[in-house]
Amino acid sequence: MGGGGRSTPQDNGYPQLNFTPKGTQIRNIYQDRIKNFTATGQYEKVNLRSMFTSDREAGGDYVKMEVYSVPDLARPLFHEAIKNKFKPTSKGQSFGPSWSTHWFRITITVPERMKDQERVQFNWDSNSEAFVYTEDGEGVQGLTGGGERVEWIFPQSWKTDGKPHTFYVEMACNGIFQLSQADIVAPNLEAWGLYIDFWIIGDASREFPATSWEAHAATQVCNDIVNTFIPGNQESVLKCREIAAKYIGENVSSPKVYETGTDPLVFGTGHCHIDTAWLWPFDETKRKVARSWATQCKLMDLYPEHRFTCSSAQQYKWLEKYYPKTFERVRQKVHEGKFQYIGGSWVEHDTNVPSGEGLSRQFLLGQRFFQSRFGARCQTFWLPDTFGYSAQLPQLCRLAGMTRFFTQKLSWNNINTFPHTTFNWISLDGSQVLCHMPPSETYTAEAHFGDVKRSMEKHKSLDQDNTSLLVFGKGDGGGGPTMEQIEKLRRCRGMSDKTGLLPRVHMGNSVDDFFDRLEKKEAGGDKFVTWYGELYFELHRGTYTTQSNNKKSNRRAEIMMRDLEMLATYASIRVPTFTYPKQDIDDMWEDICLMHFHDCLPGTCIEMVYRDTDRLYATLFKKGKDIIKRATDALGLTNTPDAGTQAVVMNTHGWKRTEVIKVPRQVAAANYSQAADNDTVYAVAECDAYGLGSPATVLSSGAAVTAKKADDSSYVIQNDLLKATVSNGIVTSLIFLPQNREVIPKGRKAGQLVMFDDQPLYWQAWDVEVYHTETRKELNPGSVSILEAGPVRAALLVETQISENSWIKTTISLEAAIGGAGTYLAFDSEIEWRETMKFLKVEFPVDVVNTEATYETQYGAIRRPTHYNTTWDMAKFEVCCHKWADLSEHGFGVSILNDCKYGFATAGNTMRLSLIRSPKAPDGNADMGRHSFRYAMYPHSGAVGESTVHTASDFNNPLQVYHSRYGADTARAQDFLNTVSVQKESSIILDVVKRGEDDEAISVGGLPIRKGSSIILRMYESLGGRASTVLRTKLPVKAVYKTNILEDDLEEIKFSEIEINGTAYHEICVSLRAFEVQTIRLQL
Repeated sequence: MGGGGRSTPQDNGYPQLNFTPKGTQIRNIYQDRIKNFTATGQYEKVNLRSMFTSDREAGGDYVKMEVYSVPDLARPLFHEAIKNKFKPTSKGQSFGPSWSTHWFRITITVPERMKDQERVQFNWDSNSEAFVYTEDGEGVQGLTGGGERVEWIFPQSWKTDGKPHTFYVEMACNGIFQLSQADIVAPNLEAWGLYIDFWIIGDASREFPATSWEAHAATQVCNDIVNTFIPGNQESVLKCREIAAKYIGENVSSPKVYETGTDPLVFGTGHCHIDTAWLWPFDETKRKVARSWATQCKLMDLYPEHRFTCSSAQQYKWLEKYYPKTFERVRQKVHEGKFQYIGGSWVEHDTNVPSGEGLSRQFLLGQRFFQSRFGARCQTFWLPDTFGYSAQLPQLCRLAGMTRFFTQKLSWNNINTFPHTTFNWISLDGSQVLCHMPPSETYTAEAHFGDVKRSMEKHKSLDQDNTSLLVFGKGDGGGGPTMEQIEKLRRCRGMSDKTGLLPRVHMGNSVDDFFDRLEKKEAGGDKFVTWYGELYFELHRGTYTTQSNNKKSNRRAEIMMRDLEMLATYASIRVPTFTYPKQDIDDMWEDICLMHFHDCLPGTCIEMVYRDTDRLYATLFKKGKDIIKRATDALGLTNTPDAGTQAVVMNTHGWKRTEVIKVPRQVAAANYSQAADNDTVYAVAECDAYGLGSPATVLSSGAAVTAKKADDSSYVIQNDLLKATVSNGIVTSLIFLPQNREVIPKGRKAGQLVMFDDQPLYWQAWDVEVYHTETRKELNPGSVSILEAGPVRAALLVETQISENSWIKTTISLEAAIGGAGTYLAFDSEIEWRETMKFLKVEFPVDVVNTEATYETQYGAIRRPTHYNTTWDMAKFEVCCHKWADLSEHGFGVSILNDCKYGFATAGNTMRLSLIRSPKAPDGNADMGRHSFRYAMYPHSGAVGESTVHTASDFNNPLQVYHSRYGADTARAQDFLNTVSVQKESSIILDVVKRGEDDEAISVGGLPIRKGSSIILRMYESLGGRASTVLRTKLPVKAVYKTNILEDDLEEIKFSEIEINGTAYHEICVSLRAFEVQTIRLQL
């Protein structure tokens, strides 16, 4: 029936009257209340902190300590240290000085009253790094100090057996520290659990959007917990945890929290970024590694989901040598899949300054070490912290068996924001690696709520993929992930599943698992965005120049190793009595690669580190000199002339070259055109590729160079190719005679030394900022004189007083234009440098127009803008180059060569080579003292080409004078140098000749040997175009293989046999795409 009647009142229970007012929560007040619940300060005796400890004992009956303070800043290992006399000590004592080591022998007896505690531990805090050892010498855990990682959970049987137990603590004093804790402690684990619960929920309250219900709910949960807590009441703690579970779930104290079957977005991996040297020397790093990695092995036992990722083969080798028991624990965890080695390189190295072969050796040494110790190579190149990324890295990664790349540093850019998180990075030759940069923007995340949240908020590649890595853990001696961090991630995962909004984090997978999924996605058709060429880092540009002597030693060492390996290879193949010094060469490359570390070679370490590198380089050069001498002796050459020898020069490069050199006077007798000094005379030496030449001390008729005074302030140096006018010590004119072309713009000056104020915003040794160019000041030479007038070499000496304490002497020279000599105007400098926060450069304005300049990089060249059209262009106001930089236009160009510098800038038509800096932190004496370096102006016809590449290589590796017996010995040595020759000149550079790593006669073990002997040839295309050449050898070649840089055979290459004058040769035709690196193995 229809309605229309009156309704009957009903009571639904909702109160009719309300006399209890309730106001709106004032958000900022309640947020502060939440913070106070766990804060130190005025409320810590009544807030949650008051219940962190159930019991504590530090009395002399229970804790007895003795100390041995090591003299002379030595760092003895355990078995050496415990032999010494220990003296009684106690809490409250101070220890020092900086860099000293103190060993403590500690005996504890757990009080009877603690036997029923859930956990008992030993807390140690010396405010410095420390390492706990068992009584028999096994390092079991690192301690950080300063309130971080101060607990060692000793065997829990100690709490009930009533016996005294002895252990040792090694303390490293990187300052003067006081021992504030040495206590037996029973922690209140439920209170600690609540602390983590509350921390994460409090973060949700603060960091979730204020308009979200999730943020408001988190605030209410935290407020309820504060209201429920009663100081001293354990039951209230348990109730508080029940309240927390409403927001974060029930399983947050267990690895079961990750077993929900829901798809994660953020994949956590533990990491401990330990700089191989930085604010501490190499020797301290050895201890940091042992402390940190032992700690992580222990954490893996406590947390089944914990995975730890660590790179740097050098650090593993140190651990194996100095801490073998800890290394075996690491190896066990590797086999369990929990300790995950990664990176494939010797150290986490700089990629700007090392040569191409230097980068290759990083991978060769690293991958071989990991394979020999753990049975497999790395798939992912790991380099989170370095100061720029060479454009050839993707190619080298692929040639080293790695298809993925992890880094992070570009998030520090201070001009432009890098636009991608996950992308394909493509090398100069077209090779690609899949790259991921964590959107949390750190490789030492604290595993905070905010780190997980940023992993989605700052993800820049969500169109292609929404997952990311979260790399967390205390770095640089902090020991890696902590229990607290792992517990926080459990809460974050629980919150994601229970409440939502926070990206779901997961633990238990590896970095390789993460990349495996990305690669499958790419293979399935979901293509990632691309980035071509270098990943230029818009910060830390000063690292191309800082610690210039260290960089010079690196350049010398890399060039020395090229010649050393070639000569030792030929001697070992051709001379039965010569043994290839494989172990020595490995050791030398390991040291070079160690010093490539991304704070060491860039110049950002403390002074102590550079004392160490000076010693390492000195040893390296001594050993290298000895190996080269033994090899050349075997080839029939000697360093010492006598009545039965003739002077010869040796060319280890693959092209003909002519140079002016110095030879002993007794070689020339009375027949010479120009003396160099009391002991030597100048000679012109012409050599074929991979050949010997005889120096001519008397010039042919008409070939000469002169230096003449033009007027009171000007001098002219001239040969048949160049005419330079030097006015008041500066080059004001340089005429390239083959084109009768003036190189220097009218009114400009080349070779002008310029000083800049060098006060970056933050990090002195690292940075030079864009505004430094506004402080340009020209240095005016004080005197100019003719040093040499010709006819073989002409030179002017220019002396410049920089300041009261600093000066520079520059020799401007030109050689006679004979053959290929005399093509550049050279500047040899000696400097006494005593400045503060100044930057010295040299300028070369050139009459050339181009919007791009070309710079040599590893295995090739890269073009960069000469203009500032965009902020991306402007950001490259200082860039890295190797042996040359070039500015060319159609038909003509100028290259600037150098023998040890890496910083450069081309602005418009002004080319500027960076010479030396004077930062005061972290090394207050950086670059102070005497330096020498060379650079040159090389005008050339046409665009930049082979002539620049060859001339720059020659400039860095001058012809060397040897002596040989007349006749047969000279012919024999010439034949040896032609063991492998390049028959067709092109842009292909044969960069390396070495023995195969696993040849049976020279193998140093660790990996399977290869029968017979082999020679490795590594070459690259240098200028950016497809090129071909022919390699020739008369060695008994059985097979030829194209390999990767790890020397795995990839494919067999056909070769031909020819006969020349009755001698059989093998020829191999080689073709390379633009900027390709190719390695060939000749099986003999």
